[in-house]
Amino acid sequence: MTADELHVVVETTDDGVVLIRVRGNLDGWSGPSGLADALEEAAGSGGRLTVADLSRLEFADSTALHALLNAQRRHDGAGVRLVLAGPLDTGVRRLFEVSGTLGAFTFADTVDAALRC
Repeated sequence: MTADELHVVVETTDDGVVLIRVRGNLDGWSGPSGLADALEEAAGSGGRLTVADLSRLEFADSTALHALLNAQRRHDGAGVRLVLAGPLDTGVRRLFEVSGTLGAFTFADTVDAALRC
């Protein structure tokens, strides 16, 4: 795996939490399908909380934003809370700011903080 490839790891806890760790670049070139598939499965798993750990995400573009917005809608429909955990890279945070989508998501500074949401 090169440094900029997308890498997604999913962990499920006994108490109904799905933790999705994302590393690399999430853009049109890397394709968001790994993350989108993981988020879709988490929304339908019957769990109580999904935490997407974006702290190791180095770059994200509108493709990533689209995947996350779809996941948020799917989670809302399934009654499962979705929290995006950081700290976020400056460029990744900027994507949410310039697109006006900060309010569409619940953010936590760390995975530990997200687990308490």
